[in-house]
Amino acid sequence: MKDLPFHISALHAAYAKGVSPVEVIEEAWRRIEAAGDPGIFLHLVDLETLRGEAAALPPFDPAAKPLWGVPFAVKDNIDAAGCPTTCACPASVYQAKEDAVVVAALRAAGAILVGKTNLDQFATGLVGVRSPYPPPKNAVDPEIVPGGSSSGSAVAVARGLVSFSLGTDTAGSGRVPAALNNIVGLKPTLGALSATGMVPACRTLDTISIFALTVGDAWTAFQAASVYDPGDAYARPAVAPALSATPPSFKVGVPSPATRVFFGDAAQEAAYEAALAELEALGGELVELDFQPFYEVAKLLYEGPWVGERWAATEEIIRDRPEEMHPVTRAIIGKAEGFSAADAFKGQYALQALKRATQPMVDGVDLMAVPTIPTFYSVADLEADPVTPNSNFGTYTNFVNLLDMCGLAVPMAARGDGRPGSLTLLAKAGRDALLASLGETLHARAGVRLGATGWMAPRGPERRPAAMADEIPLAAVGAHMSGLPLNGELTRLGARFLRATTTSADYRLHALPGGPPKRPGMVRAKDGAQIALEVWAVPTARFGEFIAGVPAPLSIGTVELADGTTVKGFLCEAAGLEGAEDVTAYGGWRAYLDAGASDAA
Repeated sequence: MKDLPFHISALHAAYAKGVSPVEVIEEAWRRIEAAGDPGIFLHLVDLETLRGEAAALPPFDPAAKPLWGVPFAVKDNIDAAGCPTTCACPASVYQAKEDAVVVAALRAAGAILVGKTNLDQFATGLVGVRSPYPPPKNAVDPEIVPGGSSSGSAVAVARGLVSFSLGTDTAGSGRVPAALNNIVGLKPTLGALSATGMVPACRTLDTISIFALTVGDAWTAFQAASVYDPGDAYARPAVAPALSATPPSFKVGVPSPATRVFFGDAAQEAAYEAALAELEALGGELVELDFQPFYEVAKLLYEGPWVGERWAATEEIIRDRPEEMHPVTRAIIGKAEGFSAADAFKGQYALQALKRATQPMVDGVDLMAVPTIPTFYSVADLEADPVTPNSNFGTYTNFVNLLDMCGLAVPMAARGDGRPGSLTLLAKAGRDALLASLGETLHARAGVRLGATGWMAPRGPERRPAAMADEIPLAAVGAHMSGLPLNGELTRLGARFLRATTTSADYRLHALPGGPPKRPGMVRAKDGAQIALEVWAVPTARFGEFIAGVPAPLSIGTVELADGTTVKGFLCEAAGLEGAEDVTAYGGWRAYLDAGASDAA
């Protein structure tokens, strides 16, 4: 039991062989005591209570309860029934009467809450040492700060004490600690996880986040937790399908060399370049972007009037009992007194202008990839300067929620000096599954140990992507394929890549006259051949919208695949082939383009 990895696949394999969840909970408790770090947890659930909860689980059924018997922890600004909520401020403690909506959903999926974790007070900070309690030690190197504000949640996962944990993320608190502790940090689309039962930091920008040892574990927890909550005014339905394969071609926005920031850390710069090479090896086309507008957005979070939201969340204490707040936290939130209502509107105007400047860059790529952190800082660095390192940690994180993007921090190969590598993938709201699918592949290729444990990442499940009940599979044979000019018409509707395959040997492909972009026309023919294509899953609710934009002579019909199954797909009317070039011999549209047809792009 002492050597049992706590990632979900290992736990469920053990349960399938007869291991009791009571044994696992007792092992989690033993590991917490052995860790010898009083800064990780602010509250632990009584062991006898945990034994009772574990024993009360129904018979093992991971299909019905995907988190059956899985121990987890939550950041102590999230309510758990019967536990105190402190926000790392003794003066604000209260006893939660019921679970936060997300905690209740995880319990319903079979997870067992072990305890509540330390944080930067009132979730204000990215360093993890702004707490009146002893700060947790970084799991990888105790000389480095643990990262905040979700410090205890990240360290608990990295040390293998629990399988996953909940943090929160306003400015990067679900990503920075992940990078510093060599784990996965999933920052969902805003509103995808209910905020009911979470003490806010900036109500309009907060999200609960998830730390895990693997991307698959984080995604399993996200799927269980993403229950739509009509009681949360900021909630919106989440998109949490099964993870799928990485498209053969995709565009990745990256900071241009002139706008990359590493504060002189050459090892971090080299690690980032190595991570980008991994993306290219998977089919990513790097698109260099001027990141200055994104940095301008980031400045608004703490230098602009949004700090007023933090004042609103802590008003009673900072107004009436300021001496009971951590001095650094008090100084940061106290800046709100210098802003007026007019400043709040001016901040909104500035943000809207910057959204207009950044939107074409975000729209022009499938996702973005940035360093999770620009450099590392030690505990001694924070003792000397409690503000500047924190600000620097937010270089690549502070703008994300202001621009309504989702994010995923993924462990990558270690830096040249042995410190953990990390890459953050970013995309527009609702594209969380794209990031997780790609992130899972990147993490597997990195071949790194999980957190600070000796466990290696399990071999990922063999993905056999299929359309869900509310999706329609669609065969794309031309410009709608990944990396080609019209692919955005699919991804804009929330379509997911399923697989690359071919038709049966009964089709001919033609390059139609007109364009740009040049488009293919595929017809069924007795003297045909197999034609390469991609199958995408289109949300049923948006399928009609997509069909309405398909111009003649193209149409959506039924296409037979090489395995004998059929899907909806692009076909061409016979009359539309007049003046077209037969390109069947290329075996597919991408091969035709790669052959260098002059006007095909």
